[in-house]
Amino acid sequence: MPLTDRLQDWTDDAFWQELRLRLDAEAADQLVTGPSLEKSIAPLRSFVTEPMRFGRMFLAGDAAHIVPPTGAKGLNLAATDVKYLCNALVDFYQNRSEEGIDTYSERCLRRIWKAERFSWWFTSLMHRFPDDGPITAKFQEAELDYLIHSHAGSLSIAENYVGLPLDFAEPIR
Repeated sequence: MPLTDRLQDWTDDAFWQELRLRLDAEAADQLVTGPSLEKSIAPLRSFVTEPMRFGRMFLAGDAAHIVPPTGAKGLNLAATDVKYLCNALVDFYQNRSEEGIDTYSERCLRRIWKAERFSWWFTSLMHRFPDDGPITAKFQEAELDYLIHSHAGSLSIAENYVGLPLDFAEPIR
């Protein structure tokens, strides 16, 4: 949907009809509908703040980065930010070591940029945008065919979708 769509234009019936169009016939026939509890329009956007530390202020989660929901990375990135920051602050206050807080932003951003890249790529693969022409659709179809029929392609998307490994050199506290 274009960013010009307004929430009030999306009645419950319009939403369910649009969902039915995206499901196979059997699933569409079995769809149970009801009134919505909450509605919002989520823009597919990416945002990263660099660095994630400004003096004594540390950013984490959505304050530091936004990923499109397609890649399903937001909560995992936020939890990892908090893990790194927690460990850095404990080390600072218990051992007077500034290494963790000094490297916090750099450590987080390595993972964030990889997740942002994947989410941008996956969003570009799974969504059609108004300015996309017919060649973009053919690129998407070819990419999906590769991912489905190539072991290397399947392995790559699985690794990126499930999640790249954490830095296990540091114990989780």
